Amino acid sequence: MSIPAFLKSRKKLAGHALHLSVGLGLCSGFLLIFQAWLLAQVIQAVAINKQPLSHVSLWLAAMLAVFLLRALLAWAAEVTAFHAAANIKRQLRQQLHQHLLALGPAYLTGERSGSIVTTLIDGVEALEAYYARYLPAMSLVVLIPLSILIFIFPLDWISGLVLLVTAPLIPFFMILIGKGTERLNKKQWRKLARMSAHLLDMIQGLTTLKIFNASRHEATLISRVSDEYRRSTMSVLRVAFLSSLVLEFLATVSIALVAVLIGFRLYYGEMDFLYGFFVLLLAPEFYLPLRNMGTHYHARLEAIGAAEKMVEILETPVSPEGESQHKDYVIPISDWTRIQFDHVSYAYTAHQPALQEINFTLKRGMRLALVGPSGAGKTTLARLLLGFILPQQGAIRIDDQPLNKETLSHWHKQLAWMPQTPHLFHGTVRDNIALGQVHASTRSVIEAAKKASADAFIQTLPQGYDTLIGDKGQGLSGGQAQRLALARVFLKNAPLVILDEATANLDPESEQLIQHSIDKLAQHKTLLIVAHRLQTVKSADHIIVLDDGRIAEQGTHQSLLTTKGLYAELVTTLEAE
Repeated sequence: MSIPAFLKSRKKLAGHALHLSVGLGLCSGFLLIFQAWLLAQVIQAVAINKQPLSHVSLWLAAMLAVFLLRALLAWAAEVTAFHAAANIKRQLRQQLHQHLLALGPAYLTGERSGSIVTTLIDGVEALEAYYARYLPAMSLVVLIPLSILIFIFPLDWISGLVLLVTAPLIPFFMILIGKGTERLNKKQWRKLARMSAHLLDMIQGLTTLKIFNASRHEATLISRVSDEYRRSTMSVLRVAFLSSLVLEFLATVSIALVAVLIGFRLYYGEMDFLYGFFVLLLAPEFYLPLRNMGTHYHARLEAIGAAEKMVEILETPVSPEGESQHKDYVIPISDWTRIQFDHVSYAYTAHQPALQEINFTLKRGMRLALVGPSGAGKTTLARLLLGFILPQQGAIRIDDQPLNKETLSHWHKQLAWMPQTPHLFHGTVRDNIALGQVHASTRSVIEAAKKASADAFIQTLPQGYDTLIGDKGQGLSGGQAQRLALARVFLKNAPLVILDEATANLDPESEQLIQHSIDKLAQHKTLLIVAHRLQTVKSADHIIVLDDGRIAEQGTHQSLLTTKGLYAELVTTLEAE
């Protein structure tokens, strides 16, 4: 879908509010014509017929009432258009969030957070002027001038003809200049997204930059990028001001032409003053909607630039693989017995196979470890089981039912996940443990923390479980953050637990505490462990060794050591570390 078509298709999200705004604007236009007629009558009576003001007091009162009513209609139209744009922004932002959630971590891994945030916040906000001002102006630019011509032509066909001929010149030059501005706006939004992404990455890595004395270099780079963005912004504004100059010039010349023609005919007595003055009053109002459209046309150009990334996100397909042939099937909540990988293959690109022909069975109650060198496919296999991505070839079967899009929501109730770097959100310790478990009691949260060896350090915090922590666990050590994440796993109490290198990069004390908690967890759960540490591997019931996306060997710790293959080499390396 093209970007203009995408923007127009979202008008339906506003309901009837945009149509009401246009209707109010049209009513204000009719009142404007009536106001011009009243003013012409007053001037005719006072200046030409030499009548006292008392004779035109009713007309003056009517003019005041029309003026106040027009002000009320303008306010109502503005408020209605604002609410329409607000509805569109809210629902569009919700659509983007939902689609990003459906795309899952596999899509977000390849995107920069700053770019996504800019699109969801600044990009969506940039659409307000398009829906609240540009679209109503586009409708009124036809309706109001046409209404004025209906009144002018019977009175003065010459002025009507001048208006009719000169009117198309304004949108013609506006579009002619706007084509270049559209290209510049798209380029500008891409620059803003890249700059936002870079700035966010720099802030998140500020500690590392300080340690390696690279913060001044980054500050210089940010300064240079900001200056380039300022210069490109000024170039966009330069074109915008040129467009406004051309529009104002054409409108002024056209109004002057009408005024000259009316003036000559009044001088030679070929036209009545009342009609000539009435037409002359309407001439600027005839071009006003065209000039407004020219002003708001830049809102369209900005919206096109801002919507480019939105279209890209919404048109990204959501895991087309693995369509279900049994859409009415529901995975039982707790009675599955085995998980089978049946010739599963997955590739991120055509030339980048991540997994090839994976076959194994994970039985309920088993502790299965995945080991292998970096890039062997361990994380991809875990993502497949989590449902973040679906097999491109083969199938993952829960008992005899393939795992696919229709069954994912039920499957997610069956598992808990603890990544290598868990994400903690800004909020209380209790809220972070109870993530996704909104009805969890305080007692169950504390019990889960005890099982994860987290209760002891939580009790030392200033407000205990009500202590606020920062985004990404700011204020906690790595080991403490891992134990809170493990408490989430205990609280969810899912039959399958996936641990992605849960004890990596921890100090020995934290590793021992977490390993002890994992041992307790394994007594009643099925565990899939992506492991680097030898202690975790040795305690597994079954070990699968991945290499270059394939299963190189599998078995128990002792049997794999006996074969002296890749696993034995990895164990030797781990012991050396």
